[in-house]
This record gives sequence, structure tokens and C-alpha cells, in this order.
Amino acid sequence: MKTFAVRFLILISLVTVWSCSSSRIRPNMTPEERLKVAKKLLEKGDYYDAKTQFTILALNYPGTPIADEAQYYLAESHFGLKEYILAAAEYEKLVRNYPQSEFVDDAEYKVALCYYKLSPHYALDQKYTRMAIEKFQQFLEDFPNSPLKSEAEKRLRELRNKLAKKEFKNAELYRKLQFYQSAIIYYDEVLNNYYDSPYAEEALFRKGESLLKLKKFSEAEKVFEIFLQKYPKSSFLPAVRKYLKQARENLKQMTG
Repeated sequence: MKTFAVRFLILISLVTVWSCSSSRIRPNMTPEERLKVAKKLLEKGDYYDAKTQFTILALNYPGTPIADEAQYYLAESHFGLKEYILAAAEYEKLVRNYPQSEFVDDAEYKVALCYYKLSPHYALDQKYTRMAIEKFQQFLEDFPNSPLKSEAEKRLRELRNKLAKKEFKNAELYRKLQFYQSAIIYYDEVLNNYYDSPYAEEALFRKGESLLKLKKFSEAEKVFEIFLQKYPKSSFLPAVRKYLKQARENLKQMTG
């Protein structure tokens, strides 16, 4: 009997919840009323039902004053469900269809954030990382005074550092395999494209070291001289001075 009573109470509770939910969403609701209900669903984290309501609004009321808001929150619903590719598409639709909307700056930022969320471990394919970088850069160009500027710049640095790490680790792999010329190609990628990353200092040092291994003493000398100018307090300084001396001694022997 106790089991029956418990089941009966659960059934009554579910019916009550369903009835309350159904009473909130009526077929004859005005767009404004439906928008209000949908936003409440979104606030509660009921992203799936919110998405359904925002979809109805976006499809049926494209020319109304609430159209851009419905479109933005439709994208937000996808974002809440971690459907980042769909969310990005919906944010971009808002930017494209409602360029004067008050939600455009947030939508542009959120497009970039969607791709940021999809950015994988540095060792994997970095397609979404590059897309996120492109979108954050676009956002900063379009909205240089946005309150989201510092957050966008922070995430942009993080993404660029991830690409720098990928190139640096590739270089290190080739260096350890003694494929020095291939290593230099990747070190140059870091130095040319990610010179402001935490990997630039060691990339420059390892490039000089690799040139020394290849007996390209003149090029190695130039790299180590540049290193001394750029990083006068580096922990690599003892090794740099040692290698620079070796490069110069070998050049003397070659010319002498």
C-alpha cells in the first residue's frame, strides 16, 4: 500500500507540473507573452523548452519589434545546451538580419565564444581555434569600446598561445629527432606569428642551437646576438653566451 501511495503522489505531482506548464504556454498567446514565458524558461535552465518557444517566435514573427530579441535568445538556448555550432549559426543570423539590434555586440562576442568552446587540446586539429581567433579579432575591431573587450582579449591571447604551443612542440619533436632544418621551420612559425607568446624566448634560443648543430655559424651568431638584445635577463643566457662564443670561434677558423 505504501508503494502505491508513493506512486500516486508522484503521478499527481507530474500532472500538476504539466498542467502549470501548459497553462503558461497557450496557443493564443501574443508574441510578447510568449517571449516573456520563454525567457523565464531560459532563466530556469529549461533550455530545450525555451528553444522551442524562441523558435516559434523567430519563425512566425520576423518583422516584429521582438524578432531580434527572440533570435538572440534562441541562440542562447542552443548555447545553454552546449550546441555550439548551432548557437554560432543563430548568433550570426541575428548579426546578419538585424544589424541595428542592441544584441549585435553580444551576439558577435558569443559567436567567437562558441568556437572558443569547441577549441580542442593543442595537439589536435586547430580549425575551431583559428575560427575563434578570427571572430574575437572581428569583435574587437567592430566594438573597440565594448565592456567585453578585456575578456575577448584574454581569450584571444589564450587561443594564440595554444597555436604557439602546437608549433613549438612540433619544433621540439624535430629537434630531438635531430631533424634540425625541419625544427627551424617550426621555430620560425612561433617567432613570426606568435612572437608575443610565452614560447617565443625558447624558440629563438632553440633556433640558434639548431643552426649551430647544422654548422651554420654565421646565422647562429646573428640569432644569439638578437637573443641577448631581446632577453637580457633570460635563464638561457649562460648557454647563449657559450654558443655565441662557439659560433664566433668557428667563423674565425673558417675565415682564418
